[in-house]
Amino acid sequence: MSHDDLSQHPQHPQRSQQPAFPDDFSTAPYRHVPPPGDAVLDDIDDRFVFDFHAYDDLPDGQRWSTWLSVEPLSRGPEPRPDWVVTSQGAIDTELGVLKTGKEADVHLVERADTRDPTGGVVMAAKRYRSPEHRSFHRSASYTEGRSMKRSRDERAIKRKSTFGRQVAAGEWAVSEWGALVRLWELGLPVPYPVQIDGTEILMEWITVADKDGTVATAPRLAQTRPSPELLAAYFEQLTDALATMVQNGLVHGDLSAYNILAAGERLVVIDLPQIVDLVGNLNGMTFLQRDCANICGWFRSRGLDVDEHALFAELMAHAF
Repeated sequence: MSHDDLSQHPQHPQRSQQPAFPDDFSTAPYRHVPPPGDAVLDDIDDRFVFDFHAYDDLPDGQRWSTWLSVEPLSRGPEPRPDWVVTSQGAIDTELGVLKTGKEADVHLVERADTRDPTGGVVMAAKRYRSPEHRSFHRSASYTEGRSMKRSRDERAIKRKSTFGRQVAAGEWAVSEWGALVRLWELGLPVPYPVQIDGTEILMEWITVADKDGTVATAPRLAQTRPSPELLAAYFEQLTDALATMVQNGLVHGDLSAYNILAAGERLVVIDLPQIVDLVGNLNGMTFLQRDCANICGWFRSRGLDVDEHALFAELMAHAF
């Protein structure tokens, strides 16, 4: 049967029987371009008209919240404080540098959802420096007794290769993150750890408010001049915190009045990357003795009669 014969077959109607489409009909799906000059919006209900804003491109100093981009174990322990922002639509805004250091810088970052501006929170973002711009003193003595997940990483660190320095840069952030999580779960006075992403740790911003309600960063203990009553209360708080740490086999390792914040009537311990195992690290006892000497020396300089040897002995009684 020829092509002409098929065109005459009843099951194959001729093209003239196909429906006709207007000349301005577009074959693109869901697309109709009205003729110029038509007032196409006059008959549309205002309830279906809205302003569209694209959020893909954020200005400098802002980024989308990294909360959902990190692994679940890289987020803070539960139950989480009510102020933690977990919205996928939240934006992180840089507010400036809070403190600079040899190993890391601390920035202030606001995380807020544009749909809930009252629910935003300002956090401290501790960012460890790259291997080329940092040098952690006595790092070998602090890391003794620590185990790494991959032996390849451990060998690279010992060889001090380029890859090893990159691994070490993140190892201190991971160490501080683990310490913050563990101490928070023990109920110790440390900033709540919000999340870790690479070499950046987001944590609670410890603040104080003045009589006018102005919020500022809590001062370091070394910057304060507490009354005799508050000074004694501070020392008792610190003794209790150290006792809980040694009961769990932990030593701060670099504790001093510069690594403690005075938030009103309570103390908050910070800077924990060098935390060591009291038994697993051969220098654990030495570090604990030094912590006791540093703390007692500062309290004595403020007029409180304390002894580092007595404090060390009390802590040893809690440890064993």
